[in-house]
Amino acid sequence: MKKTTRFRQLVNAPQLLMLPVAHDGLSALAIAEAGFEAMAVAGYGSSGSLLGLPDIGLLTATEMLGHYARLIARVDLPVMVDIDTGFGDVNNVIRTVREVERLGAAALFIEDQTYPKRCGHMAGKSVVPVEDYLPKLRAALWAREDPDFVIMARTDAAAVHGLAEAIRRANIYAAAGADMVFVEAVTTVEDMRTVNASVPVPSMANMIEGGRTPFLSAAQLQDVGYAVAAYPCASVFTAVRALRAWAGHLKAHGTSAGFAGPDTMVDFEEYFRFSGAAAMREREKLFFEKGE
Repeated sequence: MKKTTRFRQLVNAPQLLMLPVAHDGLSALAIAEAGFEAMAVAGYGSSGSLLGLPDIGLLTATEMLGHYARLIARVDLPVMVDIDTGFGDVNNVIRTVREVERLGAAALFIEDQTYPKRCGHMAGKSVVPVEDYLPKLRAALWAREDPDFVIMARTDAAAVHGLAEAIRRANIYAAAGADMVFVEAVTTVEDMRTVNASVPVPSMANMIEGGRTPFLSAAQLQDVGYAVAAYPCASVFTAVRALRAWAGHLKAHGTSAGFAGPDTMVDFEEYFRFSGAAAMREREKLFFEKGE
């Protein structure tokens, strides 16, 4: 089955789709190893991983798409990607959508923030008029070549103009043909219910530790009506905590002895297997066996 078809099935299934977001190849491997059915890669973790900088629109299209391509090639899961505001006008959107399809993504989302955008849970966001966003959404829908490729429209209007405007926009975007909608930074459970009762297509929640949206379990999110829940920051938050602890210990003690252990680190052999090196060494033998 095509990954696009599988992703669309998962979105439309009765069970909520949990969508962990990878920030690099190793986090993508960990997500796949855990048994998730799909994953995503997005701007927040990518900016942190590639640049060590916040998600404020600093990554170029070339940098983001190259990063996405490497992650998608490494795991055998459907992957949704983030194309921010489309990297320009409708022609840039068309090129970006086609590039994303070619590199093997199963879905994408495009948002209605002004450029440069900000992480959806940061203060100081602004959104473009609906009339400026709709041509980009229409261009994205027109550009896709695989009809199963999922295109999600994101609105950040709730934090700027209030929930009613965000819902109005989500309905306009759905009417324009978006397969899914993503109303970002909803701040109460009741508002989350209202969003899902008001839109005619599947909706996605964004679960950020310490973010603006109530942090609910998968069962709770399904109960309030979401089809998909993304976890965009946890992998990079976890990596930062672990790396700071290791670096601090090494600086203080001059060695990682006393820090290294099964609860803090993998060892050389475990990493050798996790990264795929052991399997690659076995594969190499196929090409060095003697013929008859």
